[in-house]
Amino acid sequence: MSGDLQAIVVGASVAGCTAATLLGRQGVRVALLERSSDPRAYKKACTHYIQPCALKTLERLGIVDAIERAGGLRNGSDSCSFAGWIRDPREDYGYNLRREKLDPLLREMAAGTPGVELHLGHVVDELVMQEGRVAGVVARTQDGARVTLRAALVVAADGRHSKLGDMAGIPATKIPNNRFLHFAYYRLPRAKDALSKIWLRDPDVCYTFPNDDGLTCVATMPVKDKLPAFRADLEGSFLRMFDGLPEGPDLRSAERVSDILGMIEMPNTERRAAGPGIAFVGDAALASDPVLGVGCGWAFQSGEWLADDVGRALSSGSGLDEALETYAHHHRERLHPHQRLVNAFSRAKPHSGLERALIRAAASDTAFRRLFLRFNARLLHPRDVLTPGTLARAVWLAWTRKPSEPATMPPSPALS
Repeated sequence: MSGDLQAIVVGASVAGCTAATLLGRQGVRVALLERSSDPRAYKKACTHYIQPCALKTLERLGIVDAIERAGGLRNGSDSCSFAGWIRDPREDYGYNLRREKLDPLLREMAAGTPGVELHLGHVVDELVMQEGRVAGVVARTQDGARVTLRAALVVAADGRHSKLGDMAGIPATKIPNNRFLHFAYYRLPRAKDALSKIWLRDPDVCYTFPNDDGLTCVATMPVKDKLPAFRADLEGSFLRMFDGLPEGPDLRSAERVSDILGMIEMPNTERRAAGPGIAFVGDAALASDPVLGVGCGWAFQSGEWLADDVGRALSSGSGLDEALETYAHHHRERLHPHQRLVNAFSRAKPHSGLERALIRAAASDTAFRRLFLRFNARLLHPRDVLTPGTLARAVWLAWTRKPSEPATMPPSPALS
């Protein structure tokens, strides 16, 4: 293992591989550490939806062709609510690809980048501290050996429950999520456009995400009050959440090819994106409610932003602290306004009057629908959308226009 490292990236998944690859391409010498010894390891609890906001990052990485060869589908999502359908013309798109394929693809990309050394089976147990700043890591290898690595920068890409954040004394703020998640994979008939579908049952949410190999990830996120009844009859409750949905999947006659998997506690977490000698990317910096499907896209983007902001400082050996401050500012300014809205939605309260007006406007007006979809794709900043003029127009449209495609949304099942 090289002794002249400039950066150590801990976690070889979406954000970590993106940061390592783009740093390596700038001539930065990077050690990329992955706790799993299996090069095919992947994150299992994911909706696999890469938002359109990350498409430019995918193109810059040069992996779009590889994603499509692996069966990745250009995505978009039709949404159904009390106001009817909000159809996605797919003017903007990202990709759906199961993490079983995506994570190894990214790991291979990073490992093939000059200057990047991938080390599997390395679990970080300690941080090396020097004069109040992070200066490296102590890792335990698969055979039990302990190795100490030093570098100017340690990048924490170790997920929502970042151990490195706790070790560095940069704890996460947790915002409760009042929904829980269950999902499974089915073989379902697929429309030609292969769009994802979202049913906003206010406050419950249901999804179908078409993926590679003819599989569809089917997910439901009910409010926490339903958890005891849901658990008492797991399969029956899961099926009832999709019964009678407009254009919904016929799960009772479809082949389920996985167990029904669940996540009960999914708090939104936020921590400062950088400190002395350390930076956080992906879920380690900001983890959002999966109901919005932003995790993968923001992981790609934050890895890119970090590499852009600190690459020159690492190569030159000067100005790193200022570069880390720049990254922390960019991360906060670009994502935290979105996250505040995610936090509010995670309370799982019935739609407010203004939210209902926005949904009605998107369901009834083509131009407003385009604005609504670009915002949901995280291509527009909240300050560019939630303006007095836009909100006033939404209220006006909600009162004066009828939905383009009305739909009868059945009430969400009580499961009692």
